[in-house]
Amino acid sequence: MTDIIVRSSLLEPAAQPLIEGLVSEYDGRYGAASRPGGARTEILRYPVTLFSPPLGDFLLLQRDGETIAGGAFMSHDDETAELKRIWTHPTLRRQGLARRIVVALEESAAELGYTRAYLSTGFRQPEAVALYVSLGYRPLFDVTADPVYYRSLPFEKPIGAKAGKIGSTPIYPPAATFEEATARVSALKAAQEQKITARLATYEISAA
Repeated sequence: MTDIIVRSSLLEPAAQPLIEGLVSEYDGRYGAASRPGGARTEILRYPVTLFSPPLGDFLLLQRDGETIAGGAFMSHDDETAELKRIWTHPTLRRQGLARRIVVALEESAAELGYTRAYLSTGFRQPEAVALYVSLGYRPLFDVTADPVYYRSLPFEKPIGAKAGKIGSTPIYPPAATFEEATARVSALKAAQEQKITARLATYEISAA
């Protein structure tokens, strides 16, 4: 039994177990109608260029040629890389595979010069929350509040040249209702998408 971490792409056949696994997981936990187009649309929301060096990376953990875990990151700015698509095969959980992927992504991001890792997870994924906290991620939400009033739970962690330091992003309060939380998350994602897309456009111009 041999485990290796390989660089891949959402367009490669090797990534399909991750994509299908995430679609099943997210639609199962939150409902296919919880977002326009369901989880698949969200997973394939960004161009694959964003998940390739020097802007990002996409890594798969393979065991004897089979994809069993994976994850990616993309660039927000010169400092921040956002980790996304963290997945482990459901029959192989609690074996430290997701931890290996997150650590590998942090190392890759640090090699590209990023000094801050950012990520978010859903309010119905307590095991993901526990994983990120155990890896030293700082919650950017009130951990004593009902997570339903955040819907999306953000975290940050200094990496690379700033590893071991304490993040300074303010913690924001919960929304008053689930509907308000949903609207707030939608607005945040729209603003992030605009910023990320603009960064990609700048990179493509400079690389031309």
